[in-house]
Amino acid sequence: NIMYPSRGSIYDRNGNIMVANNAAYDLMVIPRQLKNFDTTRFCSLLQISKEEFIRRMDKAKKYSRYKASLFLGQIPKEEFSYLQETLYDFSGFYVQERTLRRYPYRSGALNLGDIGEVNRKDIDIDPFYRSGDYIGKSGIEKFYEKELRGEKGVEYVMVDVLNRKKGKYKEGRFDTLAINGTSLYTSLDAELQLYGELLMNNKLGSIVAIEPATGEILSLVSSPSYDPSILVGRNRGKNFNLLLHDSLKPLYNRALMAAYPPGSTFKMLNALIALDENVLTINTEFSCSGTVSKPIKCSHNHITPLGMIYGIQQSCNPYFWNTFRNTLNNPRAGSVKKGFENWSRKVRSFGLGTKFDTDLMYEKPGMVPSVEYYDKVYRGVWNALTVRSLAIGQGELLITPLQLANLTAAIANRGFYYRPHLVKSIGQPSNIISKYNEKQEVEIKAEHFAPIVEGMRRVVQVGGTARRGAMDSVIVC
Repeated sequence: NIMYPSRGSIYDRNGNIMVANNAAYDLMVIPRQLKNFDTTRFCSLLQISKEEFIRRMDKAKKYSRYKASLFLGQIPKEEFSYLQETLYDFSGFYVQERTLRRYPYRSGALNLGDIGEVNRKDIDIDPFYRSGDYIGKSGIEKFYEKELRGEKGVEYVMVDVLNRKKGKYKEGRFDTLAINGTSLYTSLDAELQLYGELLMNNKLGSIVAIEPATGEILSLVSSPSYDPSILVGRNRGKNFNLLLHDSLKPLYNRALMAAYPPGSTFKMLNALIALDENVLTINTEFSCSGTVSKPIKCSHNHITPLGMIYGIQQSCNPYFWNTFRNTLNNPRAGSVKKGFENWSRKVRSFGLGTKFDTDLMYEKPGMVPSVEYYDKVYRGVWNALTVRSLAIGQGELLITPLQLANLTAAIANRGFYYRPHLVKSIGQPSNIISKYNEKQEVEIKAEHFAPIVEGMRRVVQVGGTARRGAMDSVIVC
């Protein structure tokens, strides 16, 4: 017999438990041992149809008539006590203790993930699994499956020709105990995650909050979401199907998978690259003609001409068009294409256009166009004017909300970031995952960040385009 371990628990950054275990039971069957069987009574007891009984029994027989296999999994403790009283009437069936996941906060579903029954591919890949076992299907549960699952124990028993137990083999000398799974400590703040989901109720979109000093994700919200407890137990399949076919796509993690043109949020990066390429200074001024500006108009009413800090404060499109044009037309680069290559490389150094390759499942890379891309689109003939939309974060540029939060973290750090991740430590809070501690330097000199941050501060604090974000007690940039 296999002795199953309890799965490792999952905690938030403050030690609050986000994923725990409840006792549950699997109903196992040995088809060869069925006799004088009252199918109608049995189906009534389990609240399944006769057709469902036949389907499950056929599956068990296909696996083996003599070996035990899963008939019905993850029966909650409440249902089991009732079942236990009558199970002795049905030869060939017995129960095996397992655990069910429990979610005290009922939030963070896409981050935490879920578990389900293994399929043939899982069994072929890893001999640890047998038919009827459970495995992480998504999120943290899938990424850290080997840590969370623990180690099975084995109890050797003697059986007769009909596979009936006759006692322990050699008094249990070769038996081994199950070893419970390892706990995980995430970077998430459970209360903040819950609050973010509350704010996004009945909205489409996402929230990403990163601690810049570490790359730890404090909150990762995708909306609409769902209560993770609906994917637990026997109703998992039915509920998963409902989520899968929901037109609002609750299984689609917008924070990691949805890529958008970043718009004005990208202007800071264009300013940084221009400073680093030495094609202007913070005092270089460009004029703005408002709504009649060409080739890109400005929708904000402000003083003209304007320099970099005021340009960021007012989010002036013509200012950033001129900034971007200077970068591509940089005479030291030698050509527009060389200038664009420098621009593209520096954009990518912030983690844009690629995956962070951490414990975030199904992350999308977004899109940072290359020289080769535009050569193909425009048959080799193009210049700064052709790709001017990139000056204001539009056009072919696509960035995920996670990447945008990380870009801002790199600016807050004045030139570096740590790859965003969800799990801080394994086993105990002090066992920090070291590979996430590697500093990622961006290709912009640290000295260029101060004026950008000052511009960002003025956007909120000094009557800029985001003044409604200002707070009394916190300086918001």
